[in-house]
Amino acid sequence: MLPKDKIDRINALAKKSKTVGLTDAEKVEQQALRQEYLEAFRRDFRKTLDSIEIVDMKH
Repeated sequence: MLPKDKIDRINALAKKSKTVGLTDAEKVEQQALRQEYLEAFRRDFRKTLDSIEIVDMKH
């Protein structure tokens, strides 16, 4: 997962976006952080799925 400071920044930008709006530079930063978050989430989720072992209880 992403470091807490990056997640905090994503949340701060989201809140600012809903209240006063973002500058063009902040919009670019927000998009980059969101992309980084999604990549980390997918990577961690894939690791979790890869570690699952299916056991057939019928035999």
